[in-house]
Amino acid sequence: MDSSRPAGSTLDLAAPLRRGESGNGAGAQARPQVRGLDGLRGLAALYVVLFHCWLYTFPGYPHSSAPPWLGGLMFGRLAVVFFLVLSGFSLAISPARHGWRSAGVGEFLRRRAWRILPPYWAALAMSLLISRFVVPASHFGPPTGATVLVFGLVAQDMVTAPTPNGAFWSIGVEAELYLLFPLLLLVRRRSGAAMLAASVTLPVVVIGLTAAGANPVEGDNWLAPHLAPVFAAGVAGAGIVTASDRVRRLPWGWFAVLAALPVLALGAVRGSVWTVNHYFWIDLAIAPAMTMLLAAVATGKPAVLVRLLTARPVHGLGSFSYSLYLIHLPIVMAVMRRIAPHFVSPGLPTFWFTLAVGLPVSICAAWLFSRLFEIPFKKNRSWKSIVAARSGAAVRSPDVSP
Repeated sequence: MDSSRPAGSTLDLAAPLRRGESGNGAGAQARPQVRGLDGLRGLAALYVVLFHCWLYTFPGYPHSSAPPWLGGLMFGRLAVVFFLVLSGFSLAISPARHGWRSAGVGEFLRRRAWRILPPYWAALAMSLLISRFVVPASHFGPPTGATVLVFGLVAQDMVTAPTPNGAFWSIGVEAELYLLFPLLLLVRRRSGAAMLAASVTLPVVVIGLTAAGANPVEGDNWLAPHLAPVFAAGVAGAGIVTASDRVRRLPWGWFAVLAALPVLALGAVRGSVWTVNHYFWIDLAIAPAMTMLLAAVATGKPAVLVRLLTARPVHGLGSFSYSLYLIHLPIVMAVMRRIAPHFVSPGLPTFWFTLAVGLPVSICAAWLFSRLFEIPFKKNRSWKSIVAARSGAAVRSPDVSP
């Protein structure tokens, strides 16, 4: 498995619940907008950047040579689980308040493609250029024609090709899970949350238990089937937006902490090698805690966390977190491999240099990238509306030329 596979995509998801709209569950009242999800995306994307600074500074992963006190940065892979849980949760909010029905399979897929593909393709072009002419991104070698075809079609979870950007693997996984989403809604609508979780998770558990040593070895692709349960956990968790007041008052935040601590402690104690070799089970074990965290935020608790997530800097970071995820790694690699060696020695000095230079450059570049390739597709539903919006902006801007 490619050691650059740490995290998932930070995709902008379904519309949140708004004031005055009632849910479908017993005792559901008019609920406020689900706040804090963008902040969670922003913080998770920031952690992914820190993970990559750690990962590529200290060679030999998973036999990391990093100082033990930086061990908290080794859980980058778990970000993919969180993003997939968050993706399923956010996408299911609107269907949850409409009887677990969507606007239709075709419309759903069209909107996902419109939202996800333009910035992804722009980031792919950027990554190809940097990987070809600045710094390689794959142990398979420089990008090839197969790279352009496979990654252009978002088929990287099904077909192996030299990657131009080690973070792109999760985009392929999520694209496949989008195809599964309408079926998950159907199961949830007809059979309930428990049957949804069981129908997706039990086959994966059986596969795991029947593998050699009851621990499947992951490759560079075909990860979507094993990660489908974490996406389904998010879909099931979205039912919190229409749950009864009794259910919403439960201490979901504390439930999340209690569920996450054993998994994180086990990974920290056993180290990065053991953690990487057991991702199959760790991914499944951590998903319930992440779902409960989202339930806590959706119910506005704990209030201090929601205030942090909705603070302007964190919320703002979340608004372009998808762009940050897409383009940060080529920038970090260029800083680390091409610039840092001229100023600092390998190891910890390179790590600090990359944080000081690569992190702010990545954030600023992602903000600009989002303005060009992401936000126009978030605010508009078609090329016609994008052209009209830009034409309107041009009309409103006075001509100051001589």
